[in-house]
Amino acid sequence: MKLIDLSALPDADQHAEEFLDELCQTLEFDFASYATANPVNGDVQGYANYPENWKRHYAKRGYHHFDPTLYRSVRSIAPVDWNRFDHDDKFRKVFRDACDFGISERGLTVPVRGPFGECGLLSVTRDCSQDEWDKLKKNVMGDLQVSAVHLHDNVMQAGVLTKVMSMPSLSSREVEILQWVAVGKSQQDIGDILSISHRTVEVHLRSGREKLGALTTPQAVGRAIGLNLVMPG
Repeated sequence: MKLIDLSALPDADQHAEEFLDELCQTLEFDFASYATANPVNGDVQGYANYPENWKRHYAKRGYHHFDPTLYRSVRSIAPVDWNRFDHDDKFRKVFRDACDFGISERGLTVPVRGPFGECGLLSVTRDCSQDEWDKLKKNVMGDLQVSAVHLHDNVMQAGVLTKVMSMPSLSSREVEILQWVAVGKSQQDIGDILSISHRTVEVHLRSGREKLGALTTPQAVGRAIGLNLVMPG
């Protein structure tokens, strides 16, 4: 599992980094980051306006493997205040170091669910008292959630993630079957169209789900569409 700084890619779109800087200035945060996980291989990729020496340290230590602001937040549908992680040893490990780089452990992560099964995470931090933090959250939560959706949509539409995604090696038959599912055909229908048994259809669907890192067939179809492997119905 790799950690990929999208801003360091050749011909990287600087809009996301500029957006994070403007977000911090407008909503009075110290730092902000956007991250998402590759649904196929689990690589973590994104943007952040943290100090460069902290980004290097974070990557070198491999904190993306266990940072709860990533892996616990991605399971939530609501914004996650980092005070939820106060008793998490992994959180303490990451943010003991972060404090040395001027980054507060007072933060918040807003998850955004996309149409292809992906999840974007917008995180913000500010070094302040608990009272100040509570007031800030109350005042900016709506703007922060709108900003998270806007940023995630722009990153997805820019096609930045597809440049670093490992394309799954689906067979032509797996792609063909997923395409038929995408246009609303049942397994029995697909079997009849392709002159194969519905059990064979299920075997190919199961293999396609595994290669796409999907738990369900609709999720597999969504990811295949997002990777431009099949066309939406």
